[in-house]
Amino acid sequence: MKVLIVLTSHDELGDTGRKTGFWLEELAAPYYRFKETGAQIVLASPNGGQPPLDPKSNEPGFQTDDTRRFGADPEATKALANTVRLDAVPAGDFDAVFYPGGHGPLWDLAEDTVSARLIESTLRSGKPVGLVCHAPGVLRHAVNEDGTPLVAGRQVTGFANSEEEAVQLTDVVPFLVEDELTKLGGVYSKTGDWQPYVLKDGLLITGQNPASSAPAADALIELVTKGDM
Repeated sequence: MKVLIVLTSHDELGDTGRKTGFWLEELAAPYYRFKETGAQIVLASPNGGQPPLDPKSNEPGFQTDDTRRFGADPEATKALANTVRLDAVPAGDFDAVFYPGGHGPLWDLAEDTVSARLIESTLRSGKPVGLVCHAPGVLRHAVNEDGTPLVAGRQVTGFANSEEEAVQLTDVVPFLVEDELTKLGGVYSKTGDWQPYVLKDGLLITGQNPASSAPAADALIELVTKGDM
């Protein structure tokens, strides 16, 4: 199995003067789930090179066994420092694509046509795509072959409005994931704040929040290895 993990290159949290980026747990937990299957993993980002880490995600209160393992793993940190430019990635080479969240993707990947085409072509070729937390917002410009929104009529989840309110960023982010997915016709649902929740609709897998990143990766692996598509 060959998996492409797509990370943000955006590091500014609106006009707050604070930094953002990808959320570490949402990379680390899936990374090791994929590694345990023997998967070959390629990391990519719009700008290539070292993607920005949301500094908050590496604070002691948000660290996990997986994040600590990742930080101490020379192979993993080297791959992270040298992500491939997304527009140079041969999408057809991969069996699955996975998007970690963090607030960063709302500014760059959500508006990135290369990313949108990658998601569309992956699904149309019969391969799964997984997105967690804020990353389902990246689906906002992805469309079906008839031009309708990709998420229309699909069971989806993503970072809930109540979770965004809890971190006091409702008025900072360019859009709210829950609202955007609903506006596009997605059949949005969620569970309690910060609790794991994953939905699978055909080849599309979405997870609500950081706690959903490992089970979302497990669902992606199941689709690839069991051919349950």
